[in-house]
Amino acid sequence: MLLERIYDEDLSQASYFIGCQVKGEAVVVDARRDIQVYRDLAVANDMQIVAVTETHIHADYLSGTRELAAATGATMYVSGEGGEDWQYGFDANRLFDGDTITLGNITIQAVHTPGHTPEHLAFLITDGAFSDKPGFMLSGDFVFAGDLGRPDLLDEAAGGVDTRFGGARQLFGSLRDKFLTLPDHVQVHPAHGSGSACGKALGSIPSSTVGYERLYAWWGPYLAANDEQGFVDKLLDGQPDAHGYFGRMKRENRDGPAIMGERAPLAELDNIAIAADLAQDRITFVDTRTNTEVHEATVEGALNVPNAGKFATYGAWAYDPETDSRPLVLLAESQDSAMDMWDHLVRVGIDTVAGYTTTLDGLPKVTPKMIQPEEVADFDAAVLLDVRNNTEYAAGTIPGATHLGASRVMWHQDTLPAQGTIVTFCQTGVRNSVAASALRRAGHDVVEVDGAYEAYANWQASERASLQDSLV
Repeated sequence: MLLERIYDEDLSQASYFIGCQVKGEAVVVDARRDIQVYRDLAVANDMQIVAVTETHIHADYLSGTRELAAATGATMYVSGEGGEDWQYGFDANRLFDGDTITLGNITIQAVHTPGHTPEHLAFLITDGAFSDKPGFMLSGDFVFAGDLGRPDLLDEAAGGVDTRFGGARQLFGSLRDKFLTLPDHVQVHPAHGSGSACGKALGSIPSSTVGYERLYAWWGPYLAANDEQGFVDKLLDGQPDAHGYFGRMKRENRDGPAIMGERAPLAELDNIAIAADLAQDRITFVDTRTNTEVHEATVEGALNVPNAGKFATYGAWAYDPETDSRPLVLLAESQDSAMDMWDHLVRVGIDTVAGYTTTLDGLPKVTPKMIQPEEVADFDAAVLLDVRNNTEYAAGTIPGATHLGASRVMWHQDTLPAQGTIVTFCQTGVRNSVAASALRRAGHDVVEVDGAYEAYANWQASERASLQDSLV
């Protein structure tokens, strides 16, 4: 049996390629939409992808199940569990608890594990050439290394009301009745790692075992004591912000993501034409440089989406294709770089990219407005906006600041003043630059705190030290 993990560092997301060498067949679980990596694996291992499936209706990225099936002719399988409100809206074979997919000697068994979502499936894998018992579990967003899938995303991203409590109780039951009934040696391969917003304390190791999680995961003592209420309280406490674009991902993944087909290479565009399109507001320019470079000068009306590891994540924070139909133009070093950025964007459903340019020469430029930390207190701001996550905000902020995380800003503009200047900051300036550029693009007057909260905290420490020195 071949079991390959394909990991996306941007979205902290894992998909899996499982193949039978004898029969030359493979299945892909939780595919992303830029599918060439799976096709390359199939060719390298002389296999045909015959099945594509997924663990649940994802919220954090757009599924590649339909894309990969369309490209390879593979049969699609999705969960049929979860009740009437959690059925997929496109044609695919439905899997229920205990159903199997067979590839030669390999059996992949669906296990209904509700809690993170009502329809969630995990997959038990048996390599029949080696054993007649399962040796592996693809746990999806059910069990992570050291943590569990959060049960509150239906409230946060799908319009649910207090569904988190029922979801948490379902997770307790799924652990008790499904996960902890497995032998300790079963290897656990989750769909996410550290950095994902699908849990609050995900480990960075790629896999675990049932026995290790039973003994050392935070939830183990609660299950051992059958303390459901203690488990629920602990699980729901301190969950991170749910990104604003998660609701769009849920809807599109349920209904069926658009199939892109083969994408032609992006063309390098002429800056004279780009400038004309900018003047007519026909495109959205994406400045992919660092926030430091952008603060020196950027294209007027540009979004700052730094191409430094989180391009899909930051792109989905700043640009919503449901409300903005203007195609993107990327600042890129080369066509290869532009294509790589486009691959990341389609993972979050941002498909329409007109092309790229390698230079800002000849384009209309502006310098984003900044203020120094010591100027914040006396600045006449309509609102001082802390765009860090909720745990950072709770640990300390600039006096008078209002909190709205950078990942949610564009979806909660109704909470911001329509007039006046918004002063924004994050921890170091990266997330703030993304959010500030998106707010400017939406028509707000925005001033950024130079150096962000880190610079403010250092200035405050320096002020306290100076005062201390003067008293000595």
